[in-house]
Amino acid sequence: MTARPANAHQARLLKLLRDDGPNSRAQLGDRVELSRSKLAVEVDRLLETGLVVADGLAASRGGRRSHNVRLDPRLRFLGVDIGATSIDVAVTNAELEILGHLSHPMEVREGPVAVFEQVLAMAAKLRASGLAEGFDGAGIGVPGPVRFPEGVPVAPPIMPGWDGFPVREALSQELGCPVMVDNDVNLMAMGEQHAGVARTVADFLCVKIGTGIGCGIVVGGNVHRGTTGSAGDIGHIQAVPDGRPCPCGNRGCLEAHFSGAALARDAEEAARHGLSPELAARLETHGALTAVDVAAAAAAGDPTCLDLIREGGTRTGQVIAGLVSFFNPGLVVIGGGVTGLGHTLLAAIRTQVYRQSLPLATGNLPIVLGELGSTAGVTGAARLISDHVFSPA
Repeated sequence: MTARPANAHQARLLKLLRDDGPNSRAQLGDRVELSRSKLAVEVDRLLETGLVVADGLAASRGGRRSHNVRLDPRLRFLGVDIGATSIDVAVTNAELEILGHLSHPMEVREGPVAVFEQVLAMAAKLRASGLAEGFDGAGIGVPGPVRFPEGVPVAPPIMPGWDGFPVREALSQELGCPVMVDNDVNLMAMGEQHAGVARTVADFLCVKIGTGIGCGIVVGGNVHRGTTGSAGDIGHIQAVPDGRPCPCGNRGCLEAHFSGAALARDAEEAARHGLSPELAARLETHGALTAVDVAAAAAAGDPTCLDLIREGGTRTGQVIAGLVSFFNPGLVVIGGGVTGLGHTLLAAIRTQVYRQSLPLATGNLPIVLGELGSTAGVTGAARLISDHVFSPA
């Protein structure tokens, strides 16, 4: 079992070394409110645990040269991002640099047993490649609401068979290390915060548009999960009164009108009604359509696809505008598989938010695509478990 820091000072030092890389004792002393003698004691105790190792002499700042310290380069975290239609698994070092990354198509509807057999096979493949002898912790993201303290999905609309499944307990036993579980969009937000477009922003929204739609809410640098873990479930905010039925049991939810699944359904309907020769040809070739087909047809100038994207972006923008007026974030990040629709989608969202929200909230509000793509979730998962391992037991 990996050692844990003994107190909040040690936890703070570990997270500084994770986020900023190797540092000298003098530089660490500049960042934490500890006397030189107290800092020396805490660093020495961390060296004894093996979480931190010496890393040579630091550059001279005048006078006696300080020693560099860094997180143990042998530490390994496993990041797992389970999406509705795919699984991403990555191994990172202690600074959360991705050392190896695998992706595999799989429907989350196949259930937790089948999905976790695949996750464990992918983790074993990464381990066998020499990237890790074992794992010091694993972070898991799932595409549904999670009761965070227990690591258990609760009534996830697109995950039949997962309600109440003990994800954290089951995987901890299989992997032999601590495991933390969260909603996938929260982990996307943490990934963009650690290594992506939100590195310098304390208050932001991260909206994931994929098979479903969710929102990670970061307040003061920390993910806001709400009392029971369901904060940010914006896909089930009503966008169309008395609209389409949604798998959650309500009608008119945003997710029912614009998401990867809804867009594919609308595209197939347009193809069958002769509204888009491009989509009709793709449907005849492939037997089904996806958001990727819509993106490709839109890029070729197909007016029906452009209209579908603009309409979906407008509805999404209406919901985000309400969030912006309520929360007043410093940044809105748009991520997920449907972001392959690109700047047509982004322009429609921006137009609606800037039109509906007050100028004070939107005057300096960037609305941007995420930087990390498919690695945002696994980076966030590694960040989640490192936060746990680098906190006092």
